[in-house]
Order: sequence, then C-alpha cells, then structure tokens
Amino acid sequence: MSDITIPAGARELPGYLAVPDGEGPWPGVVIVFEAMGANTDMRAQADRFAANGYLAVLPDLYGGAPWVRCVTKAMRDMRARRGPTYDHIEATRAWLAARDDCTGDVGVCGFCMGGGFALVAAAKYDFQAASVNYGMLPRRPEEALRGACPIVASYGGADPALRRAADKLERALTIADVTHDVKEYPGAGHSFLTGFAPPPPLGPVAKIVFGLGRGREHAPDGWDRIFAFFGDHLAKKSTT
Repeated sequence: MSDITIPAGARELPGYLAVPDGEGPWPGVVIVFEAMGANTDMRAQADRFAANGYLAVLPDLYGGAPWVRCVTKAMRDMRARRGPTYDHIEATRAWLAARDDCTGDVGVCGFCMGGGFALVAAAKYDFQAASVNYGMLPRRPEEALRGACPIVASYGGADPALRRAADKLERALTIADVTHDVKEYPGAGHSFLTGFAPPPPLGPVAKIVFGLGRGREHAPDGWDRIFAFFGDHLAKKSTT
C-alpha cells in the first residue's frame, strides 16, 4: 500500500494505491470518497478491495486541501454532472487501466457524495461495474443513467436524507435497461457500510440528519453483494 500521484491534465493528483497479494494483473477499482475526503476510513475501503483481489486506488479529489474548503465545489460538480471532479475521476480510471498490473477493466465504488459521483460516472465513462453506496440520484435519472455499466447500490431505510432513493433508482435503472442490484436496508442509516465517524462537532447533527451509525449489522450483506456483483461483471470479464 502506498501514496502515489496520478497525472490529471496539467496537475498531479495525490492518491492512495492498494495492491493485492500475489501476482497480477488484477481488475481495478477507483474509490470515490465521502464528503470528508481521503481519510483513514476511505483508505480502509481501498485496502478491503485489494484484499479481495482488486487493484484499488483512492484519488484525493480535494488535492490535499482540507475538506471544508472543497466540499461545496465538489457537490456542485456532482449535481451538474460535469466539472473538474469528474475530470479527475476519469483521469484516475485511465491511469489505473493503463498500468501493467491492471487488466484494463476498471470499476468504480463511491460512498455518500462519492456514491453520487459513481452513479453518474457509471454512464459517463468506460467503467465495467459500479458500486453506489447511499449516493444522491442525478436529475432525470432515467436519462442520466442510460447506457450505464452494471450497478450495485445500497441504501439505508433510516437515512432521512435519501428517502425513497432506492425505489427511484430501481425504477430508473429498469427503465434505462441497466443491469442492477439495488437494495434498501430497513433500520440502516447513512454510512452503514464503513466505520466512518464524523468530527465531534458534526456527530449529533449527522445522527439526526442522516441516521448515522445505525444499521451497521447490515454491512456484511452489503459487502457480499458488492463483491459478488463485481465478481460477475468485472473480475470474470477480465478473465474472458
């Protein structure tokens, strides 16, 4: 596991690369972080993918700057479905696919804000599979997601900020004829798949607004679904 830099246009983007044990090449995965940035929890998710046989990279889409200075602009890009943040996600995908230790097939996995980016990127770029975890839906999702790669998505039924998002995404992907597995976990709040904990001043607010910390007992099933789906649509593709 190592800190790396990723060429992204006229600049270099810092990142974290997690490499599986053994001998490659391996399929790749781009991890798109939550609003708080490339923190220890998000690095742990890259390590999780590496432990399951994927060459995983976590680009620091904030370029090393504090999240409080960057999150508003990133959210603006995410909602607009264009902008530098998307450019950096695509630069990371292209860099990873071109590595000798990558098969050239790459998936994307996003959490929270990153889930919204991953959802749009599934249709915007040449990813082979996408994992969307409590991600915001784009406007007119039936149109925005047309032509997307296969998508596996997880939402919490006790996440007040994303009420009915799973139902809406299920309907949109069915209309757009995109292969998918969408599941809502009753009783689960936001960020239930990871060990994420917000900074102390934000903790009480996050529990109220997002139901943060609830339903982590559902995480094993969520991860089983993600790796089964990526196994079918990314790993197997790399061996055919």
